[in-house]
Amino acid sequence: MAERENRRDRRDRDEAPEFADRLVAINRVSKTVKGGKRFGFAALVVVGDQKGRVGFGKGKAKEVPEAIRKATEQAKRQMIRVPLKEGRTLHHDIEGRHGAGRVVMRTAPHGTGIIAGGPMRAVFEMLGIHDVVAKSTGSQNPYNMIRATLNGLGREASPRQVAQRRGKKVADILPKRDDAAAETADA
Repeated sequence: MAERENRRDRRDRDEAPEFADRLVAINRVSKTVKGGKRFGFAALVVVGDQKGRVGFGKGKAKEVPEAIRKATEQAKRQMIRVPLKEGRTLHHDIEGRHGAGRVVMRTAPHGTGIIAGGPMRAVFEMLGIHDVVAKSTGSQNPYNMIRATLNGLGREASPRQVAQRRGKKVADILPKRDDAAAETADA
C-alpha cells in the first residue's frame, strides 16, 4: 500500500512543473459508410513550461476533447530543452528543416517581441522566448512548420555547451567586450 502511495507521490512530483498548452490546429476528417458519414478529429498541440522546455503532439479521436487530451499527453512525453539567452531570446541565428518546411529564426534585441506566424508563434510562446524574428519558407503545413522549428531549436547551442565540447572556458569562446566596442568604433 505504501509503495503505491510513493509511486503516486513521485508521479505528482514529476508533473509538478506546470505546463501551458496551445492548440495549433484541428483537422476534421470524414469517412463515408453505409449509413452516412463518420467524423473524426485530429488535433495538433504545443506544450511548454515557458522556461526553456517545449514539445508537440498529435492526437486523433472521434471527439475533439479526446483528440486534444491525447495530443497533450504525447507532447509532454516528447519535450526538448532549449538554452535561452538571458531567458528571453536565442543565442544565435538558426535554420530548421523538415520535409519541404524550412524556417529561419534570428535572435533579437530586448523589446522586439515575437515576430513569427502561426504555429511558430505557439512554439516560441510555450518555450518562453520573448524576442525573436522568424520566417517560414516552403511548406505552410502546421505539422511540418512545427517540426522544422523544433529541428532548428534542437540544434541551438549555448556558449557554455560549445566551451564544454571544445574543452575551453566560456570567456575564451565569447568575444571580448573591448574588442567588440573597438570594432563598432572603427566602423
